[in-house]
Parts: sequence; structure tokens; C-alpha cells
Amino acid sequence: MSEENNVPEAPETPEVPETPDVPESPEIPDNTELTSDDKLWSALGYPIPIIALIALLMEDKKTRPFIKFHAVQSLVLNVALWILIFILTITVVGAVCAPFLWFVTFWPAYDSYRGNYTEIPVISNFIKNQGWA
Repeated sequence: MSEENNVPEAPETPEVPETPDVPESPEIPDNTELTSDDKLWSALGYPIPIIALIALLMEDKKTRPFIKFHAVQSLVLNVALWILIFILTITVVGAVCAPFLWFVTFWPAYDSYRGNYTEIPVISNFIKNQGWA
């Protein structure tokens, strides 16, 4: 008899199937707790778009899903507002009213500071379809 026959075989362990990675919707953060820093960066990015751009360039900020979602959304919102302001300044009434359109950015800023993923009707769907957020 050989020594190989006397060694009992180890029982086979069943392989556990891995769960597939399911992308989560922007409404549910991926197990990261929102900090006051996240809320502040997100809120300030709406009225001051350069802050949203800086947040997307900083390594530690752009990995946070809450900050990334609001930074991209605020940049798209501000581009849309600036195009609208440019078009409105052609008329005299629009030139007077156009600067007040900037106040539109305070609503999503306030909502993001409360910790919500703000849904702006056309813009939110646009950035989701583009895969930006």
C-alpha cells in the first residue's frame, strides 16, 4: 500500500457565488455617511460654480458620491442658466431680470445642504443618462 491511499481527502467546500455588482441609484449613497463637509461642498457648488469644479478636481472629494452628484449637477445647471441669461440680455426686460435668475441656484443649494439628492427635472435626467453621476 502506498502512503497516498492512507491520506483522507479533505471534504470539498462549496463555492459561494459572488453577488453581481448592482449600480446604485443616486438617491441612495453607497454606505457612506454624509458629513457636514459633504453637505457644505455640495451646497456651495450651486451659487459658486468654481467650487463645484474644484470639488471634481480634488481626489478626496470626487470619490464621494454625494459631492460628485451635486458638483456635476450644479455645473450643468449653471451652464444652462448662463445660456438663458445670455439669451435674455438681448432684450431690455431680460437684461434687467437676468441677474435674478442666479437666485434659482439657492433652492438646490439649500436642499443639498439638508442632505438630499436634489432632482432638477431635465438636468438630473440628463446627467444620469450621460453617466456623469
